[in-house]
Amino acid sequence: MSVAFVKEESAETAAETLLPDRAISPHPNLVTEAGLKALEMQLRQAREAYDATSAIEDVNERRRQAANPLRDLRYFAERVRTAQLVPDPTSNDTVAFGSTVTFSRDDGRVQTYRIVGEDEADPKAGSISYVSPVARILMGKAVGDVVSVGDHELEVIAISAAPRV
Repeated sequence: MSVAFVKEESAETAAETLLPDRAISPHPNLVTEAGLKALEMQLRQAREAYDATSAIEDVNERRRQAANPLRDLRYFAERVRTAQLVPDPTSNDTVAFGSTVTFSRDDGRVQTYRIVGEDEADPKAGSISYVSPVARILMGKAVGDVVSVGDHELEVIAISAAPRV
């Protein structure tokens, strides 16, 4: 058969289909109940997106379209596999994983965040990762405690249990 009739994958197509894996954090994969459910949902969505690419007839286009979902599938499968479910805190005496903490900054701003796992952290939505500098310094602190973060001081003014999802 003539080479003219054989579809060979170009170097460009190969580069588009071999995406590097998403980085996996070296920290323990602590998750809240809501965080675990979100990871499981993202895994399902990645699987569905990958499965949907099987209907694409052109092999190069199928590989190109499958690259992102396949990478996400590997990532979320690993995150679900390594997830360590942490129960909600049983006390509001000190800041813990899953707590919602309100603190005042030395510039007068008051902020409230829930301390959660890395994959579920979204500061704009009011949650920060337990490995973030602010969360790390607040863990174990009680109402009234003052801590330093860089050149700033934070005072814990309230600690509450996580909202039920």
